[in-house]
Amino acid sequence: MDRRKFVSALGLGLGAAALAGCGQEEKPAASDNSAAGEKKAEALKWDLVTTWPKNYPGLGTGANRFAERVNAMSGGRLTIKVHGAGELVPATGVFDAVRSGSAQMGHSTPYYWKGKHQAMPFFTTIPFGLTAWEMNGWLNFGGGQELWEELYEPFNLQPLACGNSGTQMAGWFNKEINSVDDLKGLKIRMPGLAGEVIKRLGAIPVQMPGGEVFTSLQTGALDAADWVGPYNDLAFGLYKVVKYYYYPGWQEPGSALEVIINKDAWNSLPQDLQHIVRSAAEAENQHILDEFTARNADALKQLVNEHGVQLRRLPDDVLMALKDTSDQVIEEVIAGDELSRRIYESIVAFRDASMPYQEVAEQAMLNSRTLVLKDA
Repeated sequence: MDRRKFVSALGLGLGAAALAGCGQEEKPAASDNSAAGEKKAEALKWDLVTTWPKNYPGLGTGANRFAERVNAMSGGRLTIKVHGAGELVPATGVFDAVRSGSAQMGHSTPYYWKGKHQAMPFFTTIPFGLTAWEMNGWLNFGGGQELWEELYEPFNLQPLACGNSGTQMAGWFNKEINSVDDLKGLKIRMPGLAGEVIKRLGAIPVQMPGGEVFTSLQTGALDAADWVGPYNDLAFGLYKVVKYYYYPGWQEPGSALEVIINKDAWNSLPQDLQHIVRSAAEAENQHILDEFTARNADALKQLVNEHGVQLRRLPDDVLMALKDTSDQVIEEVIAGDELSRRIYESIVAFRDASMPYQEVAEQAMLNSRTLVLKDA
């Protein structure tokens, strides 16, 4: 009913009620339930499984906050219980648990699922790819979200961006890296496309959950590890067993996190609850990036000044070798798969269109700030 008809009908209804009430004894109003004869909708209770240790800083706490937002905004109509890695399913079991419906939601990052489809890692990050801000721009205004949904559709999943850890570090190493040859034979925890890249350069990539990284470095099962960045790396205490900390994070220039939702559960939600879930994910997407921006700065200072960490930049020739090898690996990944190629080409087109602006905006401002403040 349009607004004019609604107002007219409302006026007629009120007028009729007033006439009917004249000279008659007032009767108690019927309760909403008895008048409508409708049963109040039962509150929904969902489980959210994560790849992160329970309450882990930034990642686990972000999942908690997302759930709290949904609980509050829905007025309790949809309550979400968060389970850390290993509580309901192992860290690597999140995708399948949500896909099957044994949990309605998951919080993780897409590159853990490269075994499901070769294009999955593209929605976390690609080597030398999009920054966090560019990733958000691509998803929201560059067609990225539509491609993401197309990729996840066969798996019965609805993906939403829900966090970004920003530009990461290149990782922790038990020795200095002065040339490509220094990578050879190193056992490195490095997921996603980057793992295949370093393998081509002679390293040995190892896949493992973050909770196992410290012990593996301590025992020598790992020689190096890419985890996240100063904030999370400090929390894991990685500085206690490895001292060389390398940058830049060529492999993860802006690493996106996701909420994945079982599509049957998603479609069962009324539209207003879908909007609430989307809004909560969008808010947490920004909150996590803001938190990492703030916490990484403090944590890096602690690592260097209080714990004696040796901060090192990867040599230019190593970076060039990593870039050339990355191009080769990605070309093989997208060969013969039309969707993978469309996703990758969309990312590259967005990156290449963004770069000229970034060079005269963010990058130029950061360079000028360094210039004028370095001796201040």
